[in-house]
Amino acid sequence: MSSAVVGAVVWQAAAHLLAYPDERFWHRLPLIKEAAEPHFGPFLSRVSDLGPGELAAHYVETFDLHRRCCLYLTYYADGDTRRRGRSLAALKQRYRAAGWELMDDELPDFLPVLLEFAALDPSGAELLREHRPGLELLLTALTDCDSPYACVIGAVCAALPPITAAERLQATRLAQAGPPAETVGGYL
Repeated sequence: MSSAVVGAVVWQAAAHLLAYPDERFWHRLPLIKEAAEPHFGPFLSRVSDLGPGELAAHYVETFDLHRRCCLYLTYYADGDTRRRGRSLAALKQRYRAAGWELMDDELPDFLPVLLEFAALDPSGAELLREHRPGLELLLTALTDCDSPYACVIGAVCAALPPITAAERLQATRLAQAGPPAETVGGYL
């Protein structure tokens, strides 16, 4: 299997595994096991041990309550600033240029959306690569809190070309500085 096909399989599976673990998640899990078990074995084992209620609670605790584990990738470089709004608009434009239209309730930087795009459109891998520093920060944060989702992000990163020195430096700088903040009207 070519590396492009492996990447597409990994990214498609990861898009489903990073979605909220509702009934659809559990319904699709056997298919994902069949298609991508070698890439996600540790995650799939831990998920089976946790079960639906515990995994849902872990998902909320991890992704909704910890800023370091944000699934919205522009947040790492842009924080909650006006610049992030421009980044989101630029992402939407890139999706449209590829013939994609997002649902009204989807933000274009939500990692499962980016992964779905990368799995199905040749320009998606480059888009993921552009967000590599944020992915690396997410991987570090998930590893630090011993989340089973670290395996999923690790597989996503492994399906990309190796991280460059410049990307590693950018991730280090982002980790040290944290997401940018914006002062509006002189108050923080």
